[in-house]
Amino acid sequence: MNVTVEIERRDSDPVKPEWACPSCHQPARLADLRANLMVCPHCGFHLRIGARERIRQLVDEGTFRELWSNVLTLDPLKFTDLETYPERVREAQAKTGLNEAIVTGTAAVDGTQCVLAVMDFGFMGGSMGSVVGEKLWRSTELAAGEDLPLVAVCSSGGARMQEGILSLMQMAKTSCAVDLINEATSPFVTILADPCTGGVVASFATLADICIAEPGAQLYFTGPRVIAETTHEKLPQGFGSAERNLQLGHLDAVVARKDLRVRVGNYLRLLGGGEEPDRVTTTIGRERGKGGMGQTALERAKAFATYARRPFVRGDREAAGEAEEPAAREPSP
Repeated sequence: MNVTVEIERRDSDPVKPEWACPSCHQPARLADLRANLMVCPHCGFHLRIGARERIRQLVDEGTFRELWSNVLTLDPLKFTDLETYPERVREAQAKTGLNEAIVTGTAAVDGTQCVLAVMDFGFMGGSMGSVVGEKLWRSTELAAGEDLPLVAVCSSGGARMQEGILSLMQMAKTSCAVDLINEATSPFVTILADPCTGGVVASFATLADICIAEPGAQLYFTGPRVIAETTHEKLPQGFGSAERNLQLGHLDAVVARKDLRVRVGNYLRLLGGGEEPDRVTTTIGRERGKGGMGQTALERAKAFATYARRPFVRGDREAAGEAEEPAAREPSP
């Protein structure tokens, strides 16, 4: 007697896709997602990306040269919550491969040379501490002194609580940095990426000549839940979104990620007087004329900044000697 046994396997769990959009929930292959610049191919939802990926997408290939990568934060407040501040920094460094929440350097965007500063939300929520403020200041010094435009990609949860008042001071410092680049008449463009909140959106991120944002980016100083609970009022639909900010005049444009490189390049040429991009010579070290206004503003700012700087960061500062106190003003007659 022959007995035939058939075994049918029933798997209650369906096959999971490689990736599913958090907005429309449609599946997609990771290769297709990466080819689409980490934007959902179905609904256009823009995923958060790190600083290195942002630089790869935004600048011309082979033109980025990083600066001040070894500027590191200290722990002046000896801050401890569940972990010490240095332990949290080391965890963020291991997670992101970055030394801090901002990457700075020089690059070419669509053929136009510029100074670039890119924040990374993955590093402690992109929080702005002493190093972020210092590297942003150095970027504006370089842009003003070399007559280069500055492009900043801002994605941050605000001030870094582990540095307390020192972190809040960076709002004033970066705002003064914007004033420096304004005096030097160098173009300044910011790209606000999801999310951009707190002390960053309340300081340098929204003080640029042109402020643009990616679609759907959340941009506000205080979160909608906190505002609603405090005011006991229902907030308007789309509160804090890039599109809502554009309607209210807080932004100049909302630009899809695939169009950012060309659009930013156009802005830089427009603010620079409409020059055509130099598509043949894109070497970072090429000579540029140094504007007299830029040099004057730079020298004045350097004198006061050097005197005001305290040992909250360590790194490759060229003039590492003792700061000289600015000359006192002559008394009025």
